[in-house]
This record gives sequence, C-alpha cells and structure tokens, in this order.
Amino acid sequence: MAAAVRGCGGVWCWVWQRGAGGSASRGQRAVAGSVRGVAVPAGKSGPAPWVPVVGLEIHAQISSNSKLFSGSEVQFAAPPNSAVSFFDASLPGTLPVINRRCVEAAVMTGLALNCSINKRSLFDRKHYFYADLPAGYQITQQRVPIAVNGTLSYSLCTDNKMSQMVTKTVRIKQIQLEQDSGKSLHDDTRSQTLVDLNRAGVGLMEVVMEPDMCCGEEAAAAVRELQLILQMLGSSHAVMAEGQLRVDANVSVHHPGEPYGVRTEVKNINSIRFLAKAVDYEIQRQIEELENGGTILNETRAFDSKLGCTVPMRDKEGKQDYRFMPEPNLPPLILYDTKSLPTNMNHQQVVNIDWIHERLPDLPSVKRAKLVEQYGILPEHSFTLLNEDGLTEFFENVLKHTQMKPKKVIGWILNDLLSYLNQHSLTVKESPVTSSILADLLNLLEKKEISSTAAKQVLLELWKGEGKTPLEIVKEKKLELIQDQEALEQICQAVIDGQENEVMAVKAGNHKVLNKLIGLVQRKTQGRSNPVLVKQLLEKKLLG
Repeated sequence: MAAAVRGCGGVWCWVWQRGAGGSASRGQRAVAGSVRGVAVPAGKSGPAPWVPVVGLEIHAQISSNSKLFSGSEVQFAAPPNSAVSFFDASLPGTLPVINRRCVEAAVMTGLALNCSINKRSLFDRKHYFYADLPAGYQITQQRVPIAVNGTLSYSLCTDNKMSQMVTKTVRIKQIQLEQDSGKSLHDDTRSQTLVDLNRAGVGLMEVVMEPDMCCGEEAAAAVRELQLILQMLGSSHAVMAEGQLRVDANVSVHHPGEPYGVRTEVKNINSIRFLAKAVDYEIQRQIEELENGGTILNETRAFDSKLGCTVPMRDKEGKQDYRFMPEPNLPPLILYDTKSLPTNMNHQQVVNIDWIHERLPDLPSVKRAKLVEQYGILPEHSFTLLNEDGLTEFFENVLKHTQMKPKKVIGWILNDLLSYLNQHSLTVKESPVTSSILADLLNLLEKKEISSTAAKQVLLELWKGEGKTPLEIVKEKKLELIQDQEALEQICQAVIDGQENEVMAVKAGNHKVLNKLIGLVQRKTQGRSNPVLVKQLLEKKLLG
C-alpha cells in the first residue's frame, strides 16, 4: 500500500507503507527530492497526501583533552571509572571550571554554520534523575545558548547514479554547550546495572536543527555534511561508532494546510544509514497508523537496527518538568570581538570571535569547489572524494606521482579502488594498495607499457598484498604490450579470417561491429595488445 507524500519544495512522492507482509522493500521506499516515485497531488479518487516533517537534535562530543568543567582526561574505551574527578562524581564542595578549548570549539562550529555568536551566554541546570547522572542535574544552556540562527546547506542526489545533485538548506536554531552523562551498563543475566562515569562531564555541543527536512535521505545528508564540517574544523572527531555524534530525530506527518501532527522522537541514533532508515520507517508507521483510524502518541522511541523498525521507549504525554534554573556556580560566559576587546585585557585570557573566524579552515563546500576547479573532475565525484574518509588525500597523493590526467585517475579511484574497499568492508587507510603503488601502476599504463586490461589484472594481484611492485607482476605474468607490429598484424588477420559475418558488417558500414573484432584480438593476446593500435590495423585491413 502506498500513500502520497508531499516533500520539501512542493515535490510529491510516494511513501510505501508496511502491509501485512512486513516492511517496504528498499526499492519501494521513495524519497522526497528524488525523481523516483514522484506523483501528482491526490485527486478525488486518489489517496490523501501527507506532508512529513523532520527535525534533528545532534549531540557532538567536543574534541578536547579534558572535560567541560573538570580536568579529567577524555579517552575512549578507558577502563571503567578511571577518568573521573571529584566534580564528575558530584562530591560536595566541588565547583565547575569551564574548559576554554570547548568554548572555542563551539564558537568555531557556530561560525562555520553561519550562526550569530552570543557575546554573553548563560548556563542552566536541567534537573532529572538517572543513575548515571550523579549530580541529579545537567549543566546546559537553555535560556541563552552560545550560538543561534544559523544555516546548513547540504546536497543529495536526484537519481541512483549521482549524476544530478540538488542543494537544500536547513535552519540551525541554536548550538549549546552542555555536559554528557555517564553510561549505564545493563547486565541482564545478573539483573543488575553498572555505572561507568568516564563519560560524565565530557563536553558536548548540541546542534538543534529546525524541522525543515521531510525524509530520511535529507536527514542523513544533512548529518553527513555536519559531520564533515566538524571533522574539518577539528571541533569534534564525530565518529558515530564511538558515540561522538548521536542524533535524535523528531518526526511527524500532517495533511497540507493543516497544523503539524503529533511528533515522536527517535533517540540516540548512532549511524547515518540507520538515521535514514529510522526516519523513513517512522514516517511510514505514522501514516499507516493515522489512515487506520489510530492516533500518534507523543513518545520517545528507539530504532532497532536488527528489525529495521522503531520501538517505544517511554511516552512524553505527561511533560517532564526539568525545573530549569540558572547555574549558580558559573558566571555568564563573555566573549569578545576585535571591536569590543578592552585594550588593557590579556588576550590569552579571553575568547576572540574574530580571531577564530580568521583561522577557519576550508569547509567541505569550498573544498569540493576547489577539487572541481583544480582537477576538472565532475561535482558528484568531489562529493564521493570528501565523503570517504582519507580518499581525497589518497587521490591527491596518486596525482603527485603519476603523469596520468586527473579525470582518468578519478575513474580508477572510484571504479576500482573504492569498489574493492566497499566489497571487503575496508577503509581507505586499510587499503593493501597504497597511493604510490597505484601511481606506479597508472604510470605503466600511461607510458603504454601495458594495456588497461592488463592493468586490471595487475591490480587484482596487488590486492593480495604480497609486497610485489606493479612492474614485477607485469614481468612475472608476461603482461607487457606486444611491441612487434608485424606479429600483431598477423593476429589481426587471423581474427578477420575467422569472422566472415562481422567483416561483412564492417564493410557494409556497421563500424560498431569493429569493437567485437578488437575484443577478439585482445583475447588472443591475453590483453597484451594496444586497443588503439589494433583498431588502426583492423581499419586499415578492412576499410583501406
């Protein structure tokens, strides 16, 4: 069963609902902004259209050696409770001391997201009880956060081949500094819960995005772009597998012209792929629920990656009173720019917004534009280079050591290298073929010492990681191009003699058949013939 859904910008799409047989297949899930599944608005006889609304709250762990308000070390996978100060454990008499690095990281992120930086921001206490929150409250910025009113532009493909990209923008409501909580480890076999406070007090930036998105693909693209920005800034490592970037998705659906529907919140999504699946599933679930006469509960849900669905955690109908109050142990956070900085103040003791702005690195959008301009590659290729960690550096290192043109190199990088890495679940850094080895191989091809077919054979051998150079493999497998033109002419003649029908077709004007004859020569020479030279010899013999 399908329901018409209105996407952002007035694009109408089909969202396939789950039927009795289970969830929609991958091919059925249409995405807003995509040419797949685009439909006209429903008429009298058609299904009622729905408008999905998606907003995100993203918690990014700040890249800092110590925590937000204490000197405890920040270290992933440290032994339990080995990085806990008296303040982290909330012992009486301990006071918070703000970490300058965390403030600078938040300002840097705000500037990169086109936010207005508040020169005076405030800290608040958010009260709630949980075992891994020893103080009984979290220090956050509820009233006046450090940055507000920004935007994030992101791009997504309009077809499966990424040949067309569309750019969209989501508004950033605010960025706030806050503490992370500890971690509860549930031991079901012993029916007990253990608490690890290593994470308690680690600095977080909460990035709140307005509900400007309408499907899982858009949410995933926005978060991936934010992740790249954070990593390029160095304000967060943003490794989702290590919990350094966690996403809460707020999802609702409504009919056009009506108020927003009741929203559900899908908490703590730790994968971009799971984010897209969770959002799309939740949209489908809500549409099905409403069309069957049910109601949507204002509840918190979790995404079960094994089942591919969201499951209820707790309802939010009785709104929790967090009893926000000003943090009494922290004064207002005062920032300066060049104009407001007092002349008699020590510059080492303040955070200067302009100083940080001047030192911002190139952001992903600028980096992509430079790649396209400098190397003449397609815009969609620049997205792939940046989206794969370390691939841009790999590409540029290959170019430093080869005479092959960038447009040819990018083909080998994306079609051969990346496909192999994806098949074997390897990162670029784990590739058995280094950039210098690939450059050596491409140099052999560029100098016409081997054919492209032979180059692919050599690459297959290189994946084995036996330490052989491309040249050694070429000599060992006898893959050098045949240099004896007379011998090559004899092979071409033998192919011509054995393919009467193809020869007649070529002479009759069907030159496409010539490619088959070239392929047969390549097969006879085991890829050791130059296709360009073979084509010239065949044309000479057949067409005069």
